[in-house]
Amino acid sequence: MHTVSAPVSSYYSYVELEQALSDLFCATGMQTNIAKRVTDSLLIAEMMGHLTHGLALAPWYLEAARTGSVTLSGGHDVVVDRGACVTWDGRRLPGAWLISSAIDLAIERAEQFGTVTIAIFNCHHTGALATYLPKLTSNGLMGILASSGPAAKVVAPFGGTEGLLTPNPIAAGIPTEGDPILLDISSSITTLNNARQLARVGERFPQQWALDAKGNPSDDPGCVISGGGTLLPVGGLDHGHKGYSMSLLIETLTQALPGYGRADNPTGTLTGVYLHVIDPQAFSGFDAFTRQSSWLADACRSNRPRTGVERVRVPGERASQRMREARQEGVCLSESVYTALIPYADEYKVQLPSPAR
Repeated sequence: MHTVSAPVSSYYSYVELEQALSDLFCATGMQTNIAKRVTDSLLIAEMMGHLTHGLALAPWYLEAARTGSVTLSGGHDVVVDRGACVTWDGRRLPGAWLISSAIDLAIERAEQFGTVTIAIFNCHHTGALATYLPKLTSNGLMGILASSGPAAKVVAPFGGTEGLLTPNPIAAGIPTEGDPILLDISSSITTLNNARQLARVGERFPQQWALDAKGNPSDDPGCVISGGGTLLPVGGLDHGHKGYSMSLLIETLTQALPGYGRADNPTGTLTGVYLHVIDPQAFSGFDAFTRQSSWLADACRSNRPRTGVERVRVPGERASQRMREARQEGVCLSESVYTALIPYADEYKVQLPSPAR
């Protein structure tokens, strides 16, 4: 079916990629509106430059749909709803669908309550958290989003040698008078997806970012994936207590708040999610808020750079620019990412787009 041979990297129409990916997910039996949210999450991650959480994940998502490890249709169950405080059972629906739905609800209620907090348990994979934040900032809202995987144990607590925690990312979107500040950081030095991708091609971490099974520092991602090793928390061997403390906070927000986590011995791909949305209008007002946030961003950018650094950027600056370029010029995909989609496209009789250039 496919005769197009993609070069090392090519540019593809955003609209055509979006349609093809959505068609692929729908072909697995995924509900149309859910497939659209999953597609958006992966494509936005790719455009932002979060390549470990972009279209490289699409084959894994398609396999999850094929094997039934992710719920393909229906909705979440509301466990608690007190207006500004909400808890959902995600029923292992895709994280992209659940987080996007939670954001829609938070936008709807933020004007009334000022702040809205939604905790979700029993959620499937979420992808890159930063992809969800522009919808909040474009609506004049600040968002804090965190997740953890209570069924996985790949990060040892600081000073320990046995996996107990996950990379536990936390992200935030902060409106300014221009592009938003977009944070997306993990409490471990790197992510499990990055370790998998490096191990797959036989490459190593740039530094000793892991411990092997005996607790020795290592730059081998393979020791984490299949050798019984663990990722180090942010700060590494020297200041890892900082990443460890951050991880404990995130596990509390994403597991203790929704009431389901490691204490329940869960299995499979499972995520706990915490979303907190703040309406600046309920505090100092939007203009006063962005006056401060914009001044801070500008002050960081104008800070004298150290030797070897062209200029200081704020988090999310490059991602916002990349998204604009991708929408105008096309989404750049590597040959390996494109090729990995071809067997699924052939199986489900979905035509992948040809390179635009």
